[in-house]
Amino acid sequence: MIDHAHDLASVQEATDRLLTAVAKLDNASVARPSRLPDWTVGHVLAHLARNADALTNVLDGHRMYASGEARDADIARDAPRPLDTQLTDLRESDARFRARGAEPADWTRTVELRNGVTDTAARVPFRRWGEVELHHVDLGIGYELEDLPEEFTEREIDFLAARFLAHPDVPATRITDGTRAWHTGRQASRPEVTVTGRPADLLGWLAGRRGEAVLDVSGGTLPALPPL
Repeated sequence: MIDHAHDLASVQEATDRLLTAVAKLDNASVARPSRLPDWTVGHVLAHLARNADALTNVLDGHRMYASGEARDADIARDAPRPLDTQLTDLRESDARFRARGAEPADWTRTVELRNGVTDTAARVPFRRWGEVELHHVDLGIGYELEDLPEEFTEREIDFLAARFLAHPDVPATRITDGTRAWHTGRQASRPEVTVTGRPADLLGWLAGRRGEAVLDVSGGTLPALPPL
């Protein structure tokens, strides 16, 4: 069962780690490239702040973003801001999200995210936790997939494997770290491909952040996954 209160506490811990690390940067660092194509460090920080507000909208029963174009425009607008402004915005938007999450609510209700995706309200804090952890890695400032909390890594692998389950363009795939196993892709009586690797590397592949070089693939080639 999803424990939204536990996940909200994990969001706070992850955000505190992020803010502590980013506070050691300078204004010049905001303009340098991140690990995401065409995005600077400032773009990633702006996205994290706006995503917190967007998920607050979701919990309030509103549209996550006014539109895809508005989302992109807000990130582009906020990306060049000085470091202290970025930090304040991220801290305050995170506080708004967690305050909304702490209010009494029906956590079994269905909420709508982007592109018509729906989920239970109780899973929204975990989705926010994923945003903070993975984008901390994307900043390229010394926090790596191997540094992610073990609980988060395992649950995010679960989440992403389920996201691609029954996807017609992904072959039936068994994913394993040698101890645990997950399945994704098309439904079949037996997997077409087996992907083996360390948890951090498996997560990196599922999240579009690492490729075949760090994984052992048998039965075929490493499946190409749809974008998140």
